[in-house]
Amino acid sequence: MTIEIPELALVILIGPSGSGKSTFARKHFKPTEIITSDLCRALVADDENAQDATAAAFEVLHLIASKRLEGGRLTVIDATNVQPESRKSLVELAKKHYCLVVGIVFDVPERVMIDRNKQRSDRTVRQDVIHRQRDQMRRSQRFLKREGFRYVFTLESEEAVNATVVERRPLWVNRRDQHGPFDIIGDIHGCLDELCSLLGTLGYDVAVEAEGPDGPHYHVTPPPGRKLIFLGDLVDRGPNTPGVLRLVMSAVASGAALCVPGNHEQKLVRALQGRNVQVTHGLAESLGQLSEQPPGFKERAVNFLDGLISHYVLDDGKLVVAHAGLRQEMQGRASGRVRDFALYGETTGETDEFGLPVRYNWAAEYRGRATVVYGHTPVPEPAWVNNTINVDTGCVFGGRLTALRYPERELVSVPAARMYYEPAKPFLPEGEVGPTASGPGDYEDLLELTDVIGKRIVQTRLFRNVTVPEENATAALEVMSRFAIDPHWLIYLPPTMSPSETSVEPGLLEHPAQAFAYYRKQGIPKVVCEEKHMGSRAVVIICKDEQAAQKRFRVTGGIGSIYTRTGRPFFSDHAVENDLLQRVHAAADRAGWWEELHTDWICLDCELMPWSAKAQDLLRNQYAAVGSAATAALAAVQGALDRTDGIVDVGDLLAKNRLRVEAVSGYVDAYRRYCWPVESVRDLRLAPFHLLATEGAVHIDKDHAWHMEKLAELCTPDGDVLMRTAFKVVDVTDPASEQEGMRWWEELTSRGGEGMVVKPLEFVAHAAKGIVQPAVKCRGREYLRIIYGPEYTLPENLDRLRARGLGLKRSLAMREFALGIEALERFVRHEPLHRIHECAFAVLALESEPVDPRL
Repeated sequence: MTIEIPELALVILIGPSGSGKSTFARKHFKPTEIITSDLCRALVADDENAQDATAAAFEVLHLIASKRLEGGRLTVIDATNVQPESRKSLVELAKKHYCLVVGIVFDVPERVMIDRNKQRSDRTVRQDVIHRQRDQMRRSQRFLKREGFRYVFTLESEEAVNATVVERRPLWVNRRDQHGPFDIIGDIHGCLDELCSLLGTLGYDVAVEAEGPDGPHYHVTPPPGRKLIFLGDLVDRGPNTPGVLRLVMSAVASGAALCVPGNHEQKLVRALQGRNVQVTHGLAESLGQLSEQPPGFKERAVNFLDGLISHYVLDDGKLVVAHAGLRQEMQGRASGRVRDFALYGETTGETDEFGLPVRYNWAAEYRGRATVVYGHTPVPEPAWVNNTINVDTGCVFGGRLTALRYPERELVSVPAARMYYEPAKPFLPEGEVGPTASGPGDYEDLLELTDVIGKRIVQTRLFRNVTVPEENATAALEVMSRFAIDPHWLIYLPPTMSPSETSVEPGLLEHPAQAFAYYRKQGIPKVVCEEKHMGSRAVVIICKDEQAAQKRFRVTGGIGSIYTRTGRPFFSDHAVENDLLQRVHAAADRAGWWEELHTDWICLDCELMPWSAKAQDLLRNQYAAVGSAATAALAAVQGALDRTDGIVDVGDLLAKNRLRVEAVSGYVDAYRRYCWPVESVRDLRLAPFHLLATEGAVHIDKDHAWHMEKLAELCTPDGDVLMRTAFKVVDVTDPASEQEGMRWWEELTSRGGEGMVVKPLEFVAHAAKGIVQPAVKCRGREYLRIIYGPEYTLPENLDRLRARGLGLKRSLAMREFALGIEALERFVRHEPLHRIHECAFAVLALESEPVDPRL
């Protein structure tokens, strides 16, 4: 006997003690798939025979089974399960997780079970108990289907048990092995002409044979490799339901298409089967048109429509198609509740002013990874909401017939020839024809508190899993909720950067030799040295026009945004920000980037100067205050020492104080270099150093030299504000090349520059243990006075600072780098906002880690 069970099901073994359930389970299922009551007793009482622990054991059994079913794993319950009340809770558990229930009944002779129990060494079950269990099983056995079992298999002998073969079959909804590309068409409602027009636009050839005794026959030939998917509601309301059915049935039969049912097919089938239904919502048109068809067509149509599967899971689980959509926990499941949701969606139980049910907006709360494409409710224009899209654009109501091309995410549509059916609820403004279906349109995709609070584990492509502690998430929430820019712009937050190891050079804390040595040790032969500008980190997003900003970022009234590395607006004055964005936009125009990069938006990582433009309060309240106080105090000390010098020998104190005066003077000079008044955008300097992303691409596949050369194109036309970043490529395996890089650093720092950033030539460089530091900063001697204080260069202070540890800082830099790139890649893949913000929020949360801020 061969038993076929679904790949995802709750399998309940039913039989008295000694009937062979456990042996059968071990033979046909994985050990991890089997949950036994004996095992659960042992887990809670250290004794699998502890009958007084049965209640607790079954609590554990139900918990394990629930978690397995929730995760989509086949689960086998090995217990006697001979009473309806013991099975009821298990059946309810399966229903909760939208899983089918399979029962395997072990109805072997009672003598066999008695003999087996006599041979057991662990425990003995009395004969009267076995007799009672078998009697209970037999009295309820014929009602198993009524209890909710989808499949029941009965094994009536030892030979049957031993000879049984268990085979698993995929669920009908499982088409994960089909990867497309697909063309997914929304509700047609009998609009055959528009369907043929759309198929032609998509590149499908539709041939119609001359009408014979069975009516016309359609042949649909797809473009190479592509496949159609029809989202249901083929019928009712429109002028040619039979023609649409013939075309779709032919395409499905030939393998050119898949089709899921809609609620209108469900009702039509019931009507054609003679059931009592209300002839409303266009059903009369379908019944009238089908009554004129040749004999046998209605029966073929019923068989086809009645056999359609509720939904399909495709492309390794990345795509789900269903007529009315499908929540994450229902995808890939098979149950009546799943089918009902796929056909009808979910309603609130209320009706609107048109007498129509108010639909629950499941898409607004959707957090699944799979893209869900659906129809059912006509909309003026398709809109991406949390990785779901409704492509029913109301063709039969005078709108358009729309298809989504997957994985391209391109919308293609044709207009309706006319309004075929008056909608109960207008979905287009009065007098307006259907809009073009060229973009995502306007919608709200709100972030939820549960998306960010608590301990988070974020999966990244570059660094596996990044853990965000709960306390860090709480701190980040405060910043994000009170100070951040419009979250639609927030597609990237830059990482922190580690300094180089400390130098042994006299009077120096940092030197390029250590940065070069780090990359050489990691097996990276070439690095890029970039001049480090003393400004503030700024992320610049610029769009081609306001329409592009609305389409791609869902933001109205602007062409871009400039924000800090913590996601706050860089400028409080919107006029200044807009002026700077216009300059970047003009530079991109002159460079021809929109056409060359095939994009209508650009994301840049930049340094914006002067430092005082953003850090004015910090300068006034901290650096200037320290400089002024120290200058005044040391001047007073100097005067006192000068007056004392003729009375007491204070030569050592005078010399020491002069050193301190020089140190403070150097400190003041250091921060003053990076400050100048800003009265307009002409006083700003913007130095971009990463061309991070454009439509369809995150440019980490290009090396840093490419980024520098490409960004030089952007800066050339507007040299007064847009500023090139000087750079050199250094071969760290060549001493002469290293010396040249060190000399350049000395030139930069000797004329007051902050220093340089050393990066591997490749944007993402890998070593034996994973990615290496994306960048290492090497700052100049005078600049570091700002960071460590005026007197940090004194030998005793340098010795202490050289003991600084970099482990935590470098770990943080690596994790934040991976998160930033992950956020950009998710945005470029058109993932929903909450998925992008998961990464951006994590970067901000990690900034709360206790790392020395001077590093």
